[in-house]
Amino acid sequence: MLTLPELQAAFADGLGGRSCDRLLDMIAGDSISADARVRIHRNHVRQSLAAALATTFPTVTSLVGGAFFDGMAKAFVADSPPEGPVLAEYGEDLAVFIEAFAPAHGLPYLADAARLDWALNLAFYAARVPRREAGDFGSVRPERLAALTLTLAADVTLLTSAYPLGRIWRACQPDAPDAEVDLAAGGVSLLVMRQGDDAVFADLDPGCAAFVGAIGRGVPVGEAAQLAQANWSAFDPAQSFRRLLEWQIFAAGSAVVGPVGYEPIFGRIPSQEAK
Repeated sequence: MLTLPELQAAFADGLGGRSCDRLLDMIAGDSISADARVRIHRNHVRQSLAAALATTFPTVTSLVGGAFFDGMAKAFVADSPPEGPVLAEYGEDLAVFIEAFAPAHGLPYLADAARLDWALNLAFYAARVPRREAGDFGSVRPERLAALTLTLAADVTLLTSAYPLGRIWRACQPDAPDAEVDLAAGGVSLLVMRQGDDAVFADLDPGCAAFVGAIGRGVPVGEAAQLAQANWSAFDPAQSFRRLLEWQIFAAGSAVVGPVGYEPIFGRIPSQEAK
């Protein structure tokens, strides 16, 4: 006789398509065999998880159609079953799976579309936490501001793609007019975040994308600005930083002051009252 944990493990193996002989021995079969009973449950689980993935990845579903996505999602479920009970947290690795999924090899932009869907999902469900606002930096001297190390809020993702990902996403919206997207239009850098109760994204220029990426890696603000200017000569650090503060992408309490040794490339950040 199996203990309860052993029975649960055997049942999980059966639902996942793995060997479950121990479970079959404990199932009473009559007109329906024990194996058939397990397969009924297995199909129900895969169908339910595939449907949940379709909800999380609407852009991918729109691009390939429901039937294709259903088959791909079930293959993903068999390969990478969920490790937790929250369906909104399931699917992080789908983009990597798509890159290796042979039937999708003719759609090289599909994995990045999945990354955008996942980033929007993360932004929507991320915990609501206090953010840094422009007024928090109103009295900070420029050289002191440059020495700060900031942390991106949990809902923020910087996503870079070789494809016009924003246009692809817009073309997949239910109310979008029928239009072809020129895949040769060039790549993009998108900042995915939550604004109010909505998960949104914004196009970033190459300099601002490099700036946000460096800050996300823990680089001080001044050094991040220098890296951004080296990447894109037209980068305006003060204007870009103000824009990011308006979006409130930095977690509150995340500012750490390092050694002050940067040129004053930032002007003073006006407080909210001064706007």
